[in-house]
Amino acid sequence: MKKTFFAVLQYGFFAGLAVFFVWLSVRGLDHEKWEQLKKAMDRAHYWLLIPVFGLLLTGHWLRALRWRQLMEPMGYHPTRLNSFFAVMIGYFVNLGAPRLGEVVKCTILARYEKIPAQKLVGTIVAERAFDVICLALVFGLTFVFQFDIVSSLVHDYIFPAFQNRNGKTAYLKIILFAAGLVVFLLLMRFLFSRFGHINIVQKIREILAGVWHGLISVRALKNKPLFFIYTIGIWVMYLLSTWVGFFAIDETSHLGLADALTVLAMGSVGMILSPGGIGAYALLVMETVALYNIPKEPYGQALGWLLWFGQFLSFVLFGVISFILLPRINRNKLKPDARTPGYTS
Repeated sequence: MKKTFFAVLQYGFFAGLAVFFVWLSVRGLDHEKWEQLKKAMDRAHYWLLIPVFGLLLTGHWLRALRWRQLMEPMGYHPTRLNSFFAVMIGYFVNLGAPRLGEVVKCTILARYEKIPAQKLVGTIVAERAFDVICLALVFGLTFVFQFDIVSSLVHDYIFPAFQNRNGKTAYLKIILFAAGLVVFLLLMRFLFSRFGHINIVQKIREILAGVWHGLISVRALKNKPLFFIYTIGIWVMYLLSTWVGFFAIDETSHLGLADALTVLAMGSVGMILSPGGIGAYALLVMETVALYNIPKEPYGQALGWLLWFGQFLSFVLFGVISFILLPRINRNKLKPDARTPGYTS
């Protein structure tokens, strides 16, 4: 009963979060702007969703191959198709139930490949650890290739926070901020050492330990360069799909790959903030392209929602197809005579 209550509370929270971000992304629209947005969407080149789907599909396939490679040190070699189907079903489930998709993904592969589901958890942690690093690298590359944009953001949003009413540097604010940061770090260290027996502290420690274990687990791989090729390939496909999406709206078609890097970085944050990125992705893309002197309303909004819709539709389409094909392709594997662990074709 208690678990059910917390599950309902959790999903209710995520649903409310999605509604909140959707509201944020459209709150500035009056009747005239709604009409402008509709016209912008009507003029969009929807056929470009086809190459976007192709690029996203390639990225998902590479992700499945990378996940499969992480299982090899444990002695398991699932088929490429089953790994891919499990990845896509996981994405699909995550749209409605955040984080549940990772559990379903492991459960499905465990069922069809006879791999203990608990052994797959470590591979998921390793994947997420490298995704966090890759996202940090994307932000780093954005800083290098889009220095003017980043400096403009800092000038407009960060510097004012440390200035007084006359526009001069407020050294007291800087000192207070630095002191607050030091106090926060000391407090966290004290809490970890003093209250290490409390469940929430133990869970945080487990998460940090899991991330570290995930990072060092790559040492056990036979073909380490291939792992990094898969990882780079995944993010290159995401970058290219974003860039191709620019051409769907005439007003954003002049943006280049470096600009796509900025949108990818901010859009990735949006995908994390709300379930399936609904609302948050479009909002951050809209605010980002405004830095390139593109009107947020309607063109920034149109681009944000179109790029999000392309990803959403790919998850739904490929996820449903995976649900249908998975049991059919593995018809023989569920028979009693096909119980070999790590079976591959």
